[in-house]
Amino acid sequence: MPSFREPARWPEQVSEAGTNLTVWARDYGYALRQQAVALLRPLDPRPYHRPNPEQPTVILLPGIYEPWTFMLPIANELHEHGYDVRPVVELGYNGGTLEDMAAVVNRYIQRENIGRCVLVAHSKGGLIGKHLLARHNEAELIQGLVTLNTPFEGSPLARLLPLPAIRAFLPRSPELAELGANRNVDKHIVSIYGRFDPHIPGGSYLGGARNVQLSTRGHFLPLSDRRAHRAVLEGVKRLTH
Repeated sequence: MPSFREPARWPEQVSEAGTNLTVWARDYGYALRQQAVALLRPLDPRPYHRPNPEQPTVILLPGIYEPWTFMLPIANELHEHGYDVRPVVELGYNGGTLEDMAAVVNRYIQRENIGRCVLVAHSKGGLIGKHLLARHNEAELIQGLVTLNTPFEGSPLARLLPLPAIRAFLPRSPELAELGANRNVDKHIVSIYGRFDPHIPGGSYLGGARNVQLSTRGHFLPLSDRRAHRAVLEGVKRLTH
């Protein structure tokens, strides 16, 4: 009788699974620390304002239940390269519907008389950004959208949290179906994602967009990763030159 052998790659798969479990723990630890910092040390976004007629304004769109300070490392990178960076503080913890949150951002753009701009988003923020491109860009002032770890195709993990704000992330949700039908704006999107995202098992590939896969792991951890910062910066330049 032939002896049973494990596939040659089995040890590698076990190692990969162990690495991913570690990433889960570090990812949530990072998110909890950022939430604590936002509560204990609120940050004034005005120092990031730097009107520059030669470059577009960058509008930051955080993910669900994230204050804008989650994107602070990206804000620092863009500010250091001369961009006028505008967090939309009115989004709060971004727990509303995609349509309602997009309306908040649109009102901010109009109130602040922002001209040419690029949206830079994390997670749910990318869905809000695509909604803005599709529904609130008649004047074509929004030149494009750079996303980091956005669930364009949804996430099956959304079934684990039966909250109204999470339902939009179900793979066949009406919100995602409507966004998916607006393929004409995908060419104005740069989608950045990593090797493993515990929140988005299917990844963030978006057909028709410029897709950039990094070797990063995690959903929140890449927000503080220099590789992601460089990719975001290159994405903004690509959309505006």
